[in-house]
Amino acid sequence: MNFKEIIEHNKQNVRNIIRLITKETNEDLEQEVFVRVWKNQDKYVEKGSFKTWINTIAKNLSKDYLKSATRRVQQNSTADDEVINSIKDSKATPELTLLSKIRQKRIIQAIESLRPKFKEVIILSDIDGYTYEEIAQKLNIPIGTVKSRIYNAKKELANQLEDLL
Repeated sequence: MNFKEIIEHNKQNVRNIIRLITKETNEDLEQEVFVRVWKNQDKYVEKGSFKTWINTIAKNLSKDYLKSATRRVQQNSTADDEVINSIKDSKATPELTLLSKIRQKRIIQAIESLRPKFKEVIILSDIDGYTYEEIAQKLNIPIGTVKSRIYNAKKELANQLEDLL
């Protein structure tokens, strides 16, 4: 597999990991992940999958980014800023936390109630971050079937969770 294919097969997954950890889209961080993969490809040991190795690099770089960003904010803040930052956010009330947990539970229940073929593709695409092509290969089905199942699964979820949308 050439390097361009490695990037194409792992791009969305790396993007999802970065977004999950940093809560933002960061193309510079994505690029840094693939630069590290390219520079260290000779250090890859075939104990786990190549995808897992790339995911680990993405996770570690994202965590390092957060640490450095936090450090920059702390260095630039004054004593007044520290007092303001230490005040609790009134938005994070116990009621909102409870509502968030209830909402999350409803979403999980809705996914669990899907027919197995729909549930499988939704988990692989939206939770595990696989591309349509990867799902088609993994399940040994045509890509059109993957797209159709994802469409129908999302439609069913939207109907079940209409009040949350």
